[in-house]
Amino acid sequence: MTAPSLYLHLPGTAAEALDFYRGVFGGEIEHHTFAQFERTDGPSAAIAHGVLRGAVELYVSDAGEHDEPFAARGLMVALLGRAEPTTLRTWFVSLSEGGDVIDELQRRPWGASDGRVRDRYGVQWLIGYEHGTDSAGQAMTTADA
Repeated sequence: MTAPSLYLHLPGTAAEALDFYRGVFGGEIEHHTFAQFERTDGPSAAIAHGVLRGAVELYVSDAGEHDEPFAARGLMVALLGRAEPTTLRTWFVSLSEGGDVIDELQRRPWGASDGRVRDRYGVQWLIGYEHGTDSAGQAMTTADA
């Protein structure tokens, strides 16, 4: 069974969001317009369905006239241990560009590091990792928070 994927209906910013998330996570983008899907419930050039495939997979579309644009309260997307600590720290910084750091990525009393950021599209991300050794087998220090 695969993990659930995030699917966002955005208010006319789907193409921009796909480019932003590809810049953060890398990967490949595929998208189709309302015209390509023969949909008439939105502008013909709007994104009816888009996907980013890579280290993080997510879907986006421009909200059609019957779709409610994305808004969330009390929801986080957890990327705990989904990549090497260096990559996770880079994702945290990149997601914060144009967004808000809610809780700095930092070492916690229980020994792991985590932090929360709300990106420019309103998605709240929880990013973190356990300490131990890196991919080269080197011990990580508190500077690796």
